[in-house]
Amino acid sequence: MTSLSDRADFDSPWKEILAAYFPQAMQFFFPETAALIDWERPYEFLNKEFQQITREAEQGKRFADQLVKVWQLQGEELWLLIHVEIQAQKEDNFSKRMFTYNFRIFDRFDKPAISLAILCDPNYEWRPSNYSYDYPNTRLNFEFGMVKLLDYENSWYELENNSNPFATVVMAHLKTQQTRSSPTERKVWKFNLIRRLYDLGLEQQDIRNLYRFIDWVMILPKPLENQFWEEFKQFEQERTMRYITTGERIGYERGVIEGEQAIILKMLKRKVGELSSDIQQRIHSLSVNQLESLSEALLDFDTIADLLNWLETN
Repeated sequence: MTSLSDRADFDSPWKEILAAYFPQAMQFFFPETAALIDWERPYEFLNKEFQQITREAEQGKRFADQLVKVWQLQGEELWLLIHVEIQAQKEDNFSKRMFTYNFRIFDRFDKPAISLAILCDPNYEWRPSNYSYDYPNTRLNFEFGMVKLLDYENSWYELENNSNPFATVVMAHLKTQQTRSSPTERKVWKFNLIRRLYDLGLEQQDIRNLYRFIDWVMILPKPLENQFWEEFKQFEQERTMRYITTGERIGYERGVIEGEQAIILKMLKRKVGELSSDIQQRIHSLSVNQLESLSEALLDFDTIADLLNWLETN
């Protein structure tokens, strides 16, 4: 049977939601930095530049990292390195890695970067925020911004009354953690959080974006998932015609993704041989657009190295 945590550890939903609502993410988690930015000017996700600062030895572990170019109100260019730590346990070298990535950006591109971390782990005590060393003639103290999602547990009322999309993201994450051993309770919260999207009067695309995130992280065992879909379709029909069949459309999209994943995995096995569970998991975390790109690119693959290189650059 599918574990409740099987899909909740993927970085794909976090990457997608950050891309869809980047200004809102900054305003929600890091308002002081957000206040420096001219949001009238376009921001740019620097995926290729980020790949250049990572090393092959570090790429076995997946992160929802984003490197973003923005413009300050004074007109100067500014780079933001956003790291979402999704792993279930603390990482001893986390602060060092935050420093290393920041330094590599400065060393390779001659750009100072603001480093920011969003910690999703369940450890209340783990709160990395700096990397330092101190010798008689040399010292370093590198500090970076950090928010801990667990801290929002005591602000549930404020989250419920906050229309920022990331209030919903945080609520879904917290309830996913709290219901790891209670799938029935998770089903109730999943329904409540999705119903809240309608109560907020959001536009249809916003409902679809946030629904997708909730659906990805709040995975249910198949029987409860079926119950949830039936209850949700009834809710839509009774509530309003405005968003009718939204759930069915999203369910259809998910079915298309799962079908395309199965086809691509079969084709890859024929092209490059058996795939490890880690590689299969990474393919399962790809978005629709990424799957379409992979289906075209794999025609030129000859070895597993070709596939790994594509995954690292996309």
